[in-house]
Amino acid sequence: MITRPLDIASRLQAEPRNFDLLFYVNGGLIMIFFMIFGSRFVLAPGMDIVLPQVAGARAGAAATTCYISVQDSGQIYTPDGMRSLAQLQDWLKTRARETRQPSLLIRASQRVAMSRVTEISGMAYKNGFVNVIVAADEPEAAEAGRP
Repeated sequence: MITRPLDIASRLQAEPRNFDLLFYVNGGLIMIFFMIFGSRFVLAPGMDIVLPQVAGARAGAAATTCYISVQDSGQIYTPDGMRSLAQLQDWLKTRARETRQPSLLIRASQRVAMSRVTEISGMAYKNGFVNVIVAADEPEAAEAGRP
């Protein structure tokens, strides 16, 4: 070994027997950082919902008390996170009890099957929602045939 001629090995400090306190502090700070700034949607797909275009969509706009987003792949997102249909039923039941006149906005992507939208709206009415609105965009003036 190269340290033997100069006897450097005798001057080295011994390896610590246990972890340093600073190691635990750093680990704790990293965990707190991820708990505060982390998200349960880190690996979830982006919310690129392309709403269907319907003439007169703005005229039928109304205020709602809560909303959900439905992806093409069948994933259902609430403000509290992703839900399955069974979990959505419980979520709707809870939200319907929170207000006097509960109404739901369904932001279904353009390619979501109509059977899925009607299933969700039926579930909402069954759980006490008074009004269910399906979101749509107003077509652009050039697409709608207007000057």
